[in-house]
Amino acid sequence: MHSISRLISLGLLLAAVGCASGSASAPVADSTASAPSSTAVVERRDVTHVLRLHGSVEAQNAAAVVVPRIMGQGGLNTGQSPNALVVTRIVTNGTRVRVGDLLVEFDRQAQVNLALEKKAEFRDLTEQVRKKQAEQAEQRAKDETALMTAENALKLARLEVDKNELLPKIEAEKNLLLREAAEAELAQLRKTYDLKLTAARAEVRTLEVRRDRARRAWEHAEANAERLLIRAPIEGLAVLRTIWKSGRLGEPQEGEEVRTGLGLLDVVAEGAMRVRVKLNQSDLPGMTVGLPADITLDAYPKQRYSGRLDGLAPVATPGMSDKVRTLLAVFSVQNADATLTPDLSAAVDVRLGAWSKALTVPRQAISWRDGVAGVSVNGQWRAVTVTALTEREAVIEKGVAAGDRVDLPGGARS
Repeated sequence: MHSISRLISLGLLLAAVGCASGSASAPVADSTASAPSSTAVVERRDVTHVLRLHGSVEAQNAAAVVVPRIMGQGGLNTGQSPNALVVTRIVTNGTRVRVGDLLVEFDRQAQVNLALEKKAEFRDLTEQVRKKQAEQAEQRAKDETALMTAENALKLARLEVDKNELLPKIEAEKNLLLREAAEAELAQLRKTYDLKLTAARAEVRTLEVRRDRARRAWEHAEANAERLLIRAPIEGLAVLRTIWKSGRLGEPQEGEEVRTGLGLLDVVAEGAMRVRVKLNQSDLPGMTVGLPADITLDAYPKQRYSGRLDGLAPVATPGMSDKVRTLLAVFSVQNADATLTPDLSAAVDVRLGAWSKALTVPRQAISWRDGVAGVSVNGQWRAVTVTALTEREAVIEKGVAAGDRVDLPGGARS
């Protein structure tokens, strides 16, 4: 009996302990459920807004050399494709050239042969025209003589008809018949003469068209042969481009076939260099011509150059998405040296602005209502005037004071 009472007392004690532990765990869960929102303090500090861009180095004065296109009937009668040319000579990469120096020569033999052939054809047709004109002049003289003879015979027949009143009837009838025959012969000669003149002009014109066509083909072939010799338009350094050939990348070489319009090399003038970058459209605000920039090279990180924004493209072009567009920006390099060569990748830090002792808040603290910027101070939205937005901070002109605490959305921390 005593043991049963002890068991009952132990069960009651364990139940009491379980109730006590359950009531203690509930407040802990409630205390962690409601965490206070994060805030940031409005501070005064020196702010510098720098935008980093990436691009490549290029010469300000450079000329590109591309495979020329054959004009006219250049490649149609020579067995050569008009869209592909064979390189016979090309300048060595890195060669310094002057104006007029030969850079690239393509296979010209087909065009030279075509020019000689068309030149000979032109001369032959020219002589044929002269010969035909001389023959026609001789024939025209004979026809004119026959025409004058027929006119004289008609005049004589008419004089004989005037004597009919004095002649017997039979003789008068003969004279009338002779006059009619002379008139018919003269009319026939005149008609034949006009037809011969028209035919003669047509024959000469046919030869002249063939002659002119041969002359144009001759001139085109000579122009094509000269076009296949590409000379340096400016003085500078010849830099061969890397092209795709036979499943690999490499520099163009002699004996290779290249298609028209393909860029083979560039002649780069020494001296002034620039950096061409692609600017995202969202970074366009604040970008004005004349802004200073610091330029560093990826290959030579210790080399630093001073730059200046010289120009922005007037039209944005779509990139990977139609919603995101980019613009081309060009930065000149102030202190270029021998290390700065074309095709080097470069980083450009554009100094968009600097503010001393400016009011600043974290950028994520700014919210917009109907196009007006503002911040939340102690749960109350307050409009502010934003001077600039950097990558992390917002520079405030008015609307808050130093020491105010602004709310950060989403539990972010300052």
